[in-house]
Amino acid sequence: MLLDIEGTTTPIEFVHTTLFGYARARVQAFLERHAADADVQADIALLQAEHAAESPPPPMASVSAYVHWLIDHDRKSTGLKSLEGKIWHDGYRAGELAGEVYPDVAPALQRWQERGIDVAIFSSGSIQAQRDLFGHSTSGDLTPFIRAYFDTTTGPKSAPPSYSSIAAELGHPPAAMVFVSDVAAELDAAHATGMVTALCVRGLEAPASPGHRVVHTLADL
Repeated sequence: MLLDIEGTTTPIEFVHTTLFGYARARVQAFLERHAADADVQADIALLQAEHAAESPPPPMASVSAYVHWLIDHDRKSTGLKSLEGKIWHDGYRAGELAGEVYPDVAPALQRWQERGIDVAIFSSGSIQAQRDLFGHSTSGDLTPFIRAYFDTTTGPKSAPPSYSSIAAELGHPPAAMVFVSDVAAELDAAHATGMVTALCVRGLEAPASPGHRVVHTLADL
């Protein structure tokens, strides 16, 4: 079982309002405190390279200003996601953040584990951010139920090769895997590799999703 996070296990509002807002408000202070850290310097170098590759590049009065621009435009930047993960990590450890998950998530994870089904996560957020969200969730520590985590370093979520790579790393044929997401383009990419797909709709009406089963909670799987 391969799960998306935003809109599938976790409310979109929590990601966009709570997490993005938390990182946006603290990025400058975090960079000042950790300027000498090698892993933070690596994030800054990656952000600078990403900025240079923009056409045309947006204004960048400072690294934090570019981070604000990326957050405001909901960009799936690897440098941004890595830096956000570090900022959120501090927030989880300080007890200022708790990873919000839908109430059906923990029971589904436990049910799948009891049936011997592997569970992995594929999200645009960094692997560290994923571990922290599930490790400090509103339903307790859910990491014992999750075998592996994948982020943008594996590839774009809308690209079939990303799903082929995940299947190979997990040691399962794509046809034996189910990918659950709220984004049809991601499901199309997974389906192209042979994966079974399910569109997670956390509302009353399901959009048209040719080729994808529609589920409203993880209890439907």
